[in-house]
Amino acid sequence: MGLHDRNKRGFKRLLRSFFYASQGFKYVLKHEQNMQIHLLVAIVTVFAAFLLQFPVGHWVVLLLVIASMFALEIMNTAIERTVDLVTEEYHPLAKRAKDIAAAAVFIYCLFAVAIGCILFIPALLELF
Repeated sequence: MGLHDRNKRGFKRLLRSFFYASQGFKYVLKHEQNMQIHLLVAIVTVFAAFLLQFPVGHWVVLLLVIASMFALEIMNTAIERTVDLVTEEYHPLAKRAKDIAAAAVFIYCLFAVAIGCILFIPALLELF
């Protein structure tokens, strides 16, 4: 959102905010390999859940996990870019901030895999 939009309201501002958000999403998809991997895994996961005819409750959990993973990866990218903006030189605190943001994504990813196993293993076992 541009500085000229700060403290303003209205439909045009709302539409601009959606435009800026979509620009950010496009940037992350185009430039971040991890986001591309998350998207590919999400597509495969949703397709598998569709084939396994997940119940509504499972879909809610699955979509929340996927959306949260996307959001966390986007926030990680925002933190990394902000740190890069502040300093181009190596600084231990800049590295620490980036590492901590990446750790948040990693920890969530581990739990997302665990949730995926809880959702998918029983459904897969029913097939056999």
